[in-house]
Amino acid sequence: MNAAIRTALIIAAIKDDDIPEVVALWQRCGSTRPWNDPASDIALVRKESNATILLGRNAGALVASLLVGHDGHRGWVYYVTVDPEHRFKGYGREIMTAAEDWLRARGIQKLQLMVRGDNTQVRAFYESLGYYDQERVTFAKWLDGREPTP
Repeated sequence: MNAAIRTALIIAAIKDDDIPEVVALWQRCGSTRPWNDPASDIALVRKESNATILLGRNAGALVASLLVGHDGHRGWVYYVTVDPEHRFKGYGREIMTAAEDWLRARGIQKLQLMVRGDNTQVRAFYESLGYYDQERVTFAKWLDGREPTP
């Protein structure tokens, strides 16, 4: 990558007018699942002070985003996305650094994230940022009684 031709992202928190564009980015990146409505996830995050959605723009175009939050002890990221037409420009690293900074500013010292076991490309990306596999098993339960999802 030639850093001289890459422009840094302008990173800011999501605003009302951004929601349709963010949902479209998440869908284009394959980050949505039938059992999670992205608009509902966005609305839930925006109701609380312990989470936000950060957007990365280059020349006005939305090229990266993520949802970052914490439980008072550990930080988490979800919906980490870089537009497929803008990958391998360092934007994933920039948006993750913004999430880490957001958590540090709130006194959170550890960030965790989940990656599907077979997603080797994404695993390699996070390893390149210094993240490591904690060899944990994640359990889940739908509180509305629906059947388990992958």
